[in-house]
Amino acid sequence: MSARHAAWLFAAPALAVIGVFFFLPVLAALFVSLTDFDLYALADIRNLRFVGLGNYWRLLHAPEFWRAVGNTLYFVLLGVPLSLAASLTAALLISSRLTLAPAFFRTAFFAPVVTTLVAVAVVWRYLLHTRYGLLNYALAGIGIHPIDWLGDPHWALPAIILFAVWKNFGYNMVIFIAALQTIPADLYEAARLDGASLWQEFRRITLPMLRPTLLLVSILTVAGYFQLFAEPYVMTRGGPLQSTVSVLYYMYEEGFKWWNLGSASAVAFLLFLMILAVTATHVRLARGAELR
Repeated sequence: MSARHAAWLFAAPALAVIGVFFFLPVLAALFVSLTDFDLYALADIRNLRFVGLGNYWRLLHAPEFWRAVGNTLYFVLLGVPLSLAASLTAALLISSRLTLAPAFFRTAFFAPVVTTLVAVAVVWRYLLHTRYGLLNYALAGIGIHPIDWLGDPHWALPAIILFAVWKNFGYNMVIFIAALQTIPADLYEAARLDGASLWQEFRRITLPMLRPTLLLVSILTVAGYFQLFAEPYVMTRGGPLQSTVSVLYYMYEEGFKWWNLGSASAVAFLLFLMILAVTATHVRLARGAELR
């Protein structure tokens, strides 16, 4: 037996598992997206009809779908930079020589990532309560009237963004800490001998050395934030006035509220295409910046 045949033999179990539990469901979902699979088809498969790209065409002409896309893009465009900034800032502070007990802060900042979403969402609902919330209490101390964070269409999505950034920034922080530890200390020592300030060290040494990590973290964060679902589902149920309905939440309602499983599958593939397009653009822009 040749080495190539032996390699395929050892890889066969893993490839079989991937094929059965990933590729087959994806192909099945693609087929379902081309049909009018609904509650009637669940009752009797003979009611299933092939509609081609009809589901996609209907979604592209549905105002509710485009509103969900707009909410998702707003969440990504505002949430991703805030999350990256919070993650990098926390990583820099913990990696600083002046920080006492870095292990404690690293654990404390990472704790929200592994905490159950429903539990912390309940706490945040109290923090954002209009009358008794701690946040409105602090705002009242500086003369700002209470804000209905989860009941006002203008503030509901920013409140969810704030919650999502707090919940998730610790994951990227750990990646940044690991990347910062790989930067040679000699570079910083040489910069200090040349009289460089902290900002110059950050701009000329830290950021260039972190560029590959920044690209990886930003791609992962964008892909994750495009899949916004749990936060609005737990905190607002898509309200008020559909202001927090994301693409994934819209897919959930299509599939499990209205039982339009063909339409829900089409939403999933449209979301995949959006993530793919944004990620490809992101990588191209990053490579262009490196060439310059």
